[in-house]
Amino acid sequence: MIEEKIKSLLGYELPTAPKPLANYVPAQKSGNLIFTSGQLPFVNGKLHAEGKVGYEVTEEKGIECARISAINCLSAVKGLIGSLDKVDQIVKVTVFVSSAVNFNGQPKIANGASDFLAQVFEEAGKHARSAVGVSELPMNAPVEIEMIVRVNA
Repeated sequence: MIEEKIKSLLGYELPTAPKPLANYVPAQKSGNLIFTSGQLPFVNGKLHAEGKVGYEVTEEKGIECARISAINCLSAVKGLIGSLDKVDQIVKVTVFVSSAVNFNGQPKIANGASDFLAQVFEEAGKHARSAVGVSELPMNAPVEIEMIVRVNA
């Protein structure tokens, strides 16, 4: 089981999907694709870090925030389909990094999510990706991630 693998290999417990901050749903299914809304690095209802990567937030903390945001995306997926064992492929990951002026390490931060997904889903975790630097994110979060996931249910 994928959730057992997440816990045993990486020491993460899959949380309940964070509540939306406005009028939207955490994820939406269309055919065999699930599109997640942007997920922030919430842990127990609180941001894991705040600020811009390369200024208030170190690269290491940014990488960790990307991993947590990816976990929250998976929680949103699970909320729709009941089990991550139904995931057939992580198709696309978009990583938004709130970046300090002249910070250009967005791909390194995005690897926090990509490496995690590859560890958990192996070949099915390989995905297309965009890593984008932005000036601000909601609630002063350093990272926000959205995913497209193909499921077999």
